[in-house]
Amino acid sequence: MTGPDFSFEQVLIDRGSLRIAGIDEVGRGPWAGPVVAAAVVLDPRYIPPGLNDSKRLSARARDRLSVLIAESAEVSLGSASVEEIDVMNILQASHLAMVRAVRGLSRPPDAALIDGNMVPRGMPCFAQPVVGGDGRSASIAAASIMAKIRRDLGMVALAQQHPGYGWETNMGYGTKRHAAGLQTLGVTAHHRRSFKPIHKILYQEKNPTR
Repeated sequence: MTGPDFSFEQVLIDRGSLRIAGIDEVGRGPWAGPVVAAAVVLDPRYIPPGLNDSKRLSARARDRLSVLIAESAEVSLGSASVEEIDVMNILQASHLAMVRAVRGLSRPPDAALIDGNMVPRGMPCFAQPVVGGDGRSASIAAASIMAKIRRDLGMVALAQQHPGYGWETNMGYGTKRHAAGLQTLGVTAHHRRSFKPIHKILYQEKNPTR
């Protein structure tokens, strides 16, 4: 199976859109931590070799590629907090993070390629959703790498403040270690209270006899 290429971007370039951003988010599924999105405008003259969906790359490959992307492309990151996730739901919070990432670019792109099947409300430019985009579009793949690098670093930092949940390795996802930490240490301010496992624990704490 071949990896992502620049064909989606080239179609837009041929239609007159010269500045194209790839957008992806990381962190919809975890029980803890923010959701992070990246917008990446690649230089068509230099596309780092080996770009792919961040989930298909080793940590070493992601680190290497993140350096190449940062050196050759424009990158903007956006996030939505645990509080925002709990208020508006994870889908809307993911879209908010994407819009923030695009708005953080030095100037709006002519077009954006977005991983998924929806265009977030408030996108400041023409946007095209691409299902499975992180494995098909070089720009979206680059965004997936940069978003994952940033979110992973943030979760490792939070793990130093809140040891016992395994965030330095599970990145806030619902692993056995994370579940065990919740049972022994309880819920932190960084846990998503709207997510079922966390909500259940908080409910049981309020209603211990039920």
